[in-house]
Amino acid sequence: MGVTASLRAPGQRDVERWAWAAVVANTVIVLTGGLVRLTGSGLGCPTWPQCTDTSFVPHRALGVHGVIEFGNRMLTYVLIAVVIVTFVAVWRWAGSTRELRRLALLIALGVPFQGVIGGITVLTDLNPWVVSLHLILSMLLVAASMLLVLRVRGLGRDVWPPYAKPVVISAYVVLWVVVYLGTIVTGAGPHAGDAEAPRNGLDPHVMSHVHAASVYVLVVLTVAAYVLLRRTPAARVAMVFLAIELAQGTIGFVQYFTDLPIALVTIHLIGAAALIAGGTRLLVTVVSVVPTTPDLGSSPRPTDASPSR
Repeated sequence: MGVTASLRAPGQRDVERWAWAAVVANTVIVLTGGLVRLTGSGLGCPTWPQCTDTSFVPHRALGVHGVIEFGNRMLTYVLIAVVIVTFVAVWRWAGSTRELRRLALLIALGVPFQGVIGGITVLTDLNPWVVSLHLILSMLLVAASMLLVLRVRGLGRDVWPPYAKPVVISAYVVLWVVVYLGTIVTGAGPHAGDAEAPRNGLDPHVMSHVHAASVYVLVVLTVAAYVLLRRTPAARVAMVFLAIELAQGTIGFVQYFTDLPIALVTIHLIGAAALIAGGTRLLVTVVSVVPTTPDLGSSPRPTDASPSR
């Protein structure tokens, strides 16, 4: 009943909730995809789109690895359902704009495209460069979903201190470098997803230090952003982003010196999604320019869409 009502005549809060659902669902699929790799189940279903050459579902001979990989594939359909419902809610909302509808459509189309990349990952026997692309695309969907949340919520129009915008933009660019380098470290490390899966041939210890160096740069830029924004409403957003970075960095160091235990690597994956969401929130808060002219025929924004950070 609640879902039907939220789609029949959705309000701003309904649309924001569905946008948040897209953020959560895209994060969960990152988690389950990570568990597939960490448990060595990457080829639990050895082909795609079928699980085997003769069946769409795993058979007993594939064991628990087949169940884990197949379960991750099934969750993709849950994610597709969530983003489709989100798109419908955005489309039917009286306060929607052309920009919001395009963003929701992009997210909805991105999920099946991500599924195709997942299929290529399996068909290339977990090639580490394709696996890296698979994760980066998931992170892009997390970022797009977070952007949708913020656009639906609405933003105030503050004047930011000099240099704040270029520092925040630089931090966001470095954030994506950090995440990508993390995938390179993973591609060089032991958690390949299958005992026979290839590695990228790079030295994992060297790449770990390169990755750590990029994290240091990100932290310095975020501290600089916080200092510049400390007397503005965006200071809290910058502080939350910095807190996520420090927590994520601590987990990264601990997992490096404890030989990459599965539990910590799993938490680190969720932390990466949280970093992307937090960084996107800071970027949109400080840099984004929100259109002031709605589409012709669109109703004014509801009164409950108060500016929020």
